[in-house]
Amino acid sequence: MRYFVELRYDGGAYCGWQRQPDMPTVQQTIEDALTRLLRTSTEIVGAGRTDTGVNASYYVAHFDSDTEFDIAQLLYKLNMMLPKDIAIFSITPVTAEAHARFDAREREYTYFISSVKNPFIRHSAWLYYVPLDVEKMNLAAAKLLEYKDFTSFAKLNSNNKTNICRVMDARWTVEENGVLRFTIRADRFLRNMV
Repeated sequence: MRYFVELRYDGGAYCGWQRQPDMPTVQQTIEDALTRLLRTSTEIVGAGRTDTGVNASYYVAHFDSDTEFDIAQLLYKLNMMLPKDIAIFSITPVTAEAHARFDAREREYTYFISSVKNPFIRHSAWLYYVPLDVEKMNLAAAKLLEYKDFTSFAKLNSNNKTNICRVMDARWTVEENGVLRFTIRADRFLRNMV
């Protein structure tokens, strides 16, 4: 049986989502916990990669298991076993063909810039003291919606079959506390594109 897992994580302690040799990753941490709880080697497939230190406020992954279990109990035990910086908020049975990565219709990244030093957002916002022109930044961001081929944004020598992406939204907003927020949403992103 295949299960979708909805989760969130603070990536500060991890070298991204994807399993890497001798490096702490979110995927490996969850796989270790699932393997112990289900008492069988369990791999989990994520919706995509995230870089070192990247947080996910909403992320989807899937795993397959022939082991019978109570979903509510597994959810509870998994959250108790995982470190405080990873939280699972649902486990849902899906069809065997459902795929966390290939069935995703869009992905969204958000970046924050603060012009004021604030210890409470130091891990989530870039500190930049020079005044920024949000109107001009939005004009530049809107240009991204005009293009489909992002080869110039792609990592060289990657194994992409295509560098075509459909950017649906790219904009800067100013939050109440003066922090600038950049949101970009697309059907897919190339490695290191954003």
